Amino acid sequence: MHRIFQTYINRLSESTDVMALREGIVEATRALDLSCFAYLSSSVRKGDAPLLISNYPSAWTVQYLKNHYERFDPVIAQALEGTEPFQWGLNSTAGVLSRPQQELFEDAARFGIACGFTIPIHDGRGPIAAVTFAADEHRAAVFSRRIEAHRQALQLMAMYFHAHVRRKLAPDRIIDGVSLSPRECECLEWAAQGKTAWEIGRILGITRRTVGFHLENAKAKLDVHSIPHAVARLIASRSTMP
Repeated sequence: MHRIFQTYINRLSESTDVMALREGIVEATRALDLSCFAYLSSSVRKGDAPLLISNYPSAWTVQYLKNHYERFDPVIAQALEGTEPFQWGLNSTAGVLSRPQQELFEDAARFGIACGFTIPIHDGRGPIAAVTFAADEHRAAVFSRRIEAHRQALQLMAMYFHAHVRRKLAPDRIIDGVSLSPRECECLEWAAQGKTAWEIGRILGITRRTVGFHLENAKAKLDVHSIPHAVARLIASRSTMP
Protein backbone atom coordinates (compact mmCIF):
# COMPACT_ATOMS: atom_id res chain seq x y z
CA MET A 1 0.00 0.00 0.00
CA HIS A 2 2.88 2.37 0.83
CA ARG A 3 4.38 1.90 -2.65
CA ILE A 4 1.03 2.53 -4.34
CA PHE A 5 0.43 5.67 -2.32
CA GLN A 6 3.93 7.06 -2.85
CA THR A 7 3.69 6.46 -6.60
CA TYR A 8 0.30 8.22 -6.59
CA ILE A 9 1.72 11.25 -4.78
CA ASN A 10 4.62 11.43 -7.21
CA ARG A 11 2.33 11.20 -10.25
CA LEU A 12 0.12 14.02 -8.99
CA SER A 13 3.11 16.21 -8.12
CA GLU A 14 4.49 15.77 -11.63
CA SER A 15 1.16 16.35 -13.38
CA THR A 16 0.53 19.55 -15.30
CA ASP A 17 -2.90 19.05 -16.87
CA VAL A 18 -6.22 17.20 -16.56
CA MET A 19 -5.05 14.09 -18.38
CA ALA A 20 -1.98 13.68 -16.19
CA LEU A 21 -4.02 14.13 -13.01
CA ARG A 22 -6.60 11.66 -14.28
CA GLU A 23 -4.01 9.03 -15.16
CA GLY A 24 -2.38 9.38 -11.76
CA ILE A 25 -5.55 8.50 -9.86
CA VAL A 26 -6.62 5.86 -12.43
CA GLU A 27 -3.33 4.05 -11.90
CA ALA A 28 -3.78 4.07 -8.11
CA THR A 29 -7.44 3.04 -8.38
CA ARG A 30 -6.54 0.02 -10.50
CA ALA A 31 -3.70 -0.94 -8.18
CA LEU A 32 -6.26 -1.13 -5.35
CA ASP A 33 -8.51 -3.33 -7.51
CA LEU A 34 -11.22 -0.68 -7.79
CA SER A 35 -13.02 -0.28 -11.10
CA CYS A 36 -13.50 3.43 -11.57
CA PHE A 37 -13.53 6.87 -10.01
CA ALA A 38 -15.06 10.31 -10.55
CA TYR A 39 -14.13 13.76 -9.25
CA LEU A 40 -16.87 16.38 -9.46
CA SER A 41 -16.51 19.97 -8.34
CA SER A 42 -19.58 22.20 -8.30
CA SER A 43 -19.41 25.38 -10.35
CA VAL A 44 -18.63 28.79 -8.87
CA ARG A 45 -21.31 30.53 -10.92
CA LYS A 46 -24.89 29.35 -10.89
CA GLY A 47 -25.82 27.61 -14.12
CA ASP A 48 -22.25 26.71 -15.12
CA ALA A 49 -21.38 23.06 -15.68
CA PRO A 50 -19.43 21.35 -12.90
CA LEU A 51 -15.86 20.16 -13.38
CA LEU A 52 -15.93 16.39 -13.92
CA ILE A 53 -12.80 14.24 -14.15
CA SER A 54 -13.33 10.49 -14.29
CA ASN A 55 -12.75 7.20 -16.04
CA TYR A 56 -16.47 6.45 -16.20
CA PRO A 57 -17.71 5.47 -19.70
CA SER A 58 -17.69 8.65 -21.78
CA ALA A 59 -21.24 8.00 -23.00
CA TRP A 60 -22.41 8.24 -19.38
CA THR A 61 -20.45 11.39 -18.50
CA VAL A 62 -21.70 13.14 -21.64
CA GLN A 63 -25.28 12.18 -20.75
CA TYR A 64 -24.76 13.21 -17.11
CA LEU A 65 -23.47 16.69 -17.94
CA LYS A 66 -25.85 17.30 -20.85
CA ASN A 67 -28.89 16.56 -18.67
CA HIS A 68 -27.49 18.39 -15.60
CA TYR A 69 -27.91 15.31 -13.43
CA GLU A 70 -25.73 16.91 -10.75
CA ARG A 71 -28.75 19.09 -9.88
CA PHE A 72 -30.71 16.16 -8.46
CA ASP A 73 -28.12 13.37 -8.12
CA PRO A 74 -28.71 12.03 -4.57
CA VAL A 75 -25.01 11.23 -4.17
CA ILE A 76 -24.05 14.83 -4.90
CA ALA A 77 -26.88 16.09 -2.69
CA GLN A 78 -25.54 14.08 0.25
CA ALA A 79 -21.98 15.23 -0.46
CA LEU A 80 -23.14 18.86 -0.42
CA GLU A 81 -24.91 18.42 2.91
CA GLY A 82 -22.20 16.69 4.94
CA THR A 83 -18.50 16.03 5.21
CA GLU A 84 -18.51 12.35 6.19
CA PRO A 85 -17.61 9.74 3.52
CA PHE A 86 -20.45 7.35 2.70
CA GLN A 87 -21.27 4.25 0.67
CA TRP A 88 -24.27 3.96 -1.59
CA GLY A 89 -25.82 1.42 -3.94
CA LEU A 90 -28.61 0.84 -6.39
CA ASN A 91 -30.19 -1.90 -4.30
CA SER A 92 -30.35 0.21 -1.14
CA THR A 93 -32.33 3.11 -2.56
CA ALA A 94 -35.80 1.64 -3.10
CA GLY A 95 -38.49 3.76 -1.45
CA VAL A 96 -35.98 6.45 -0.46
CA LEU A 97 -35.44 8.37 -3.69
CA SER A 98 -37.75 10.30 -5.98
CA ARG A 99 -38.60 8.66 -9.28
CA PRO A 100 -36.12 10.82 -11.29
CA GLN A 101 -33.37 9.99 -8.80
CA GLN A 102 -34.13 6.28 -8.96
CA GLU A 103 -34.07 6.44 -12.76
CA LEU A 104 -30.69 8.18 -12.59
CA PHE A 105 -29.33 5.32 -10.45
CA GLU A 106 -30.76 2.77 -12.85
CA ASP A 107 -29.20 4.54 -15.84
CA ALA A 108 -25.83 4.70 -14.08
CA ALA A 109 -26.02 0.97 -13.29
CA ARG A 110 -26.41 0.22 -17.00
CA PHE A 111 -23.02 1.87 -17.47
CA GLY A 112 -21.45 -0.23 -14.71
CA ILE A 113 -21.89 2.27 -11.87
CA ALA A 114 -24.15 0.52 -9.37
CA CYS A 115 -22.43 1.09 -6.03
CA GLY A 116 -19.91 3.54 -4.73
CA PHE A 117 -17.95 5.17 -1.94
CA THR A 118 -18.04 8.97 -1.95
CA ILE A 119 -15.74 11.38 -0.10
CA PRO A 120 -17.16 14.93 0.17
CA ILE A 121 -14.58 17.72 0.21
CA HIS A 122 -15.60 21.04 1.76
CA ASP A 123 -12.59 23.36 1.62
CA GLY A 124 -14.52 26.47 2.60
CA ARG A 125 -13.26 28.78 -0.13
CA GLY A 126 -15.41 27.96 -3.10
CA PRO A 127 -17.04 25.02 -4.83
CA ILE A 128 -17.68 21.84 -2.88
CA ALA A 129 -16.22 18.73 -4.48
CA ALA A 130 -16.61 14.98 -4.16
CA VAL A 131 -14.49 12.00 -5.13
CA THR A 132 -16.34 8.74 -5.80
CA PHE A 133 -14.96 5.24 -6.28
CA ALA A 134 -17.52 2.98 -7.94
CA ALA A 135 -18.17 -0.52 -9.31
CA ASP A 136 -20.86 -2.52 -11.11
CA GLU A 137 -23.38 -4.68 -9.26
CA HIS A 138 -21.50 -7.93 -10.01
CA ARG A 139 -18.50 -6.65 -8.03
CA ALA A 140 -20.51 -5.11 -5.17
CA ALA A 141 -19.35 -7.57 -2.49
CA VAL A 142 -15.68 -7.38 -3.53
CA PHE A 143 -15.95 -3.61 -3.84
CA SER A 144 -17.30 -3.27 -0.31
CA ARG A 145 -14.40 -5.32 1.08
CA ARG A 146 -11.86 -3.20 -0.79
CA ILE A 147 -13.43 -0.02 0.56
CA GLU A 148 -13.28 -1.29 4.13
CA ALA A 149 -9.65 -2.33 3.69
CA HIS A 150 -8.53 1.01 2.23
CA ARG A 151 -11.05 3.52 3.59
CA GLN A 152 -8.52 5.90 5.16
CA ALA A 153 -6.12 5.72 2.23
CA LEU A 154 -8.95 6.54 -0.19
CA GLN A 155 -9.89 9.59 1.86
CA LEU A 156 -6.30 10.83 1.70
CA MET A 157 -6.20 10.11 -2.03
CA ALA A 158 -9.33 12.21 -2.49
CA MET A 159 -7.87 15.13 -0.54
CA TYR A 160 -4.60 14.97 -2.47
CA PHE A 161 -6.45 14.91 -5.77
CA HIS A 162 -8.64 17.87 -4.87
CA ALA A 163 -5.64 19.87 -3.66
CA HIS A 164 -3.79 19.31 -6.94
CA VAL A 165 -6.86 20.10 -9.06
CA ARG A 166 -7.39 23.38 -7.22
CA ARG A 167 -3.73 24.26 -7.49
CA LYS A 168 -3.11 23.30 -11.11
CA LEU A 169 -6.45 23.67 -12.87
CA ALA A 170 -8.12 26.52 -11.03
CA PRO A 171 -5.31 28.70 -9.64
CA ASP A 172 -6.49 31.87 -7.96
CA ARG A 173 -3.57 33.24 -6.02
CA ILE A 174 -4.17 37.01 -6.01
CA ILE A 175 -5.11 38.40 -2.59
CA ASP A 176 -5.68 42.16 -2.46
CA GLY A 177 -3.31 42.61 -5.38
CA VAL A 178 -0.60 40.41 -3.86
CA SER A 179 0.42 37.32 -5.84
CA LEU A 180 1.17 34.19 -3.81
CA SER A 181 2.98 31.15 -5.11
CA PRO A 182 0.92 27.98 -5.67
CA ARG A 183 2.32 26.39 -2.50
CA GLU A 184 1.83 29.53 -0.39
CA CYS A 185 -1.78 29.81 -1.46
CA GLU A 186 -2.37 26.09 -1.02
CA CYS A 187 -0.99 26.03 2.52
CA LEU A 188 -2.94 29.13 3.48
CA GLU A 189 -6.17 27.67 2.12
CA TRP A 190 -5.77 24.51 4.21
CA ALA A 191 -4.86 26.63 7.26
CA ALA A 192 -8.18 28.40 6.70
CA GLN A 193 -9.82 25.00 7.17
CA GLY A 194 -8.25 24.71 10.61
CA LYS A 195 -5.58 22.23 9.52
CA THR A 196 -2.31 22.18 11.46
CA ALA A 197 1.06 22.41 9.71
CA TRP A 198 1.50 18.66 10.24
CA GLU A 199 -1.91 17.90 8.71
CA ILE A 200 -1.25 20.19 5.75
CA GLY A 201 2.07 18.46 5.21
CA ARG A 202 0.34 15.07 5.10
CA ILE A 203 -2.23 16.33 2.61
CA LEU A 204 0.31 17.97 0.30
CA GLY A 205 3.12 15.44 0.71
CA ILE A 206 5.62 17.90 2.20
CA THR A 207 7.19 18.33 5.64
CA ARG A 208 5.71 20.38 8.46
CA ARG A 209 8.76 22.64 8.29
CA THR A 210 8.16 23.29 4.59
CA VAL A 211 4.52 24.14 5.33
CA GLY A 212 5.70 26.64 7.94
CA PHE A 213 8.11 28.15 5.42
CA HIS A 214 5.33 28.73 2.87
CA LEU A 215 2.93 30.13 5.48
CA GLU A 216 5.58 32.55 6.72
CA ASN A 217 6.24 33.68 3.14
CA ALA A 218 2.53 34.25 2.58
CA LYS A 219 2.34 36.23 5.83
CA ALA A 220 5.29 38.41 4.79
CA LYS A 221 3.90 39.07 1.30
CA LEU A 222 0.52 40.07 2.76
CA ASP A 223 2.28 42.29 5.33
CA VAL A 224 0.45 40.80 8.32
CA HIS A 225 1.76 39.72 11.71
CA SER A 226 0.05 36.35 12.11
CA ILE A 227 -1.24 33.36 10.15
CA PRO A 228 -4.84 33.94 11.37
CA HIS A 229 -4.61 37.48 9.95
CA ALA A 230 -3.36 36.09 6.64
CA VAL A 231 -6.23 33.60 6.64
CA ALA A 232 -8.68 36.45 7.28
CA ARG A 233 -7.28 38.31 4.27
CA LEU A 234 -7.71 35.18 2.14
CA ILE A 235 -11.32 34.65 3.24
CA ALA A 236 -12.17 38.32 2.68
CA SER A 237 -10.72 38.22 -0.84
CA ARG A 238 -12.73 35.09 -1.72
CA SER A 239 -15.97 36.67 -0.46
CA THR A 240 -15.61 39.48 -3.01
CA MET A 241 -15.13 37.17 -6.00
CA PRO A 242 -17.90 37.37 -8.68
